[in-house]
Amino acid sequence: MTKFRPCIDLHSGKVKQIVGGTLKDEGPGPTENFVSEKSPAWFAKKFRDDGLDGGHVIKLGPGNEEAAQEALQAWPGGLQLGGGIQRENAEEWIRAGASEIIVTSWLFEDSVKFSEIKVKELSEAVGAKKLVIDLSCRRSQGGWIVATNRWQTMTDLELNLATLDRLAPWCEEFLIHAADVEGLCGGIDEDLVKMLGGWSGRKITYAGGAATMDDVRLVEELSGGTIDVTVGSSLDLFGGSGIRYEELVAWNRR
Repeated sequence: MTKFRPCIDLHSGKVKQIVGGTLKDEGPGPTENFVSEKSPAWFAKKFRDDGLDGGHVIKLGPGNEEAAQEALQAWPGGLQLGGGIQRENAEEWIRAGASEIIVTSWLFEDSVKFSEIKVKELSEAVGAKKLVIDLSCRRSQGGWIVATNRWQTMTDLELNLATLDRLAPWCEEFLIHAADVEGLCGGIDEDLVKMLGGWSGRKITYAGGAATMDDVRLVEELSGGTIDVTVGSSLDLFGGSGIRYEELVAWNRR
């Protein structure tokens, strides 16, 4: 059964919702759908009190260390942590209260060439049950390509069932943002969800484009209930108008 997984996206120390494709190192800042005046701890406590397990905190660039620690301290062992994770700091974040660590860019040499050696190294260091591999992606002519560096850099790794099979022994879960639709509230990437739903080796959380409860139901339908879903910019908790937070809490309690 598809579950809602909450998220706390951090940018410049604030809880925000951002259009994924606008995150860049240079030029104007990203397009912000929402900037909260509430603290990361406030959101973590709310998710804890409502029993929303399996959520994640993502640090989108520098300046988010303190905010991330605040969220983890509010719910020790209740949230995954991603953004800038590498071998050198992974265990530190687990000690800080992360239930698992989420990693993407560090697994690629020069942010482009996938390194199976690094996957094994990190998995052996923290344990496969503490590792979530982020395979967030962009569409390509033939399917989907994993994108790193806040979804700016296309890698040499194609996202397909063979890739999931290859990496499954080294992790507990996969997190997959459809970066091309992330933050647009224009609907999910149905083809991607359907493809992912054809695999059952590990738990997968999908993020990107969910605009209404119909999209949440569609994730369940297309995946046969095997894929969980994250909702961001359309959620009233984050200033959106498409989905009420209470609807998702009730959805998880079915």
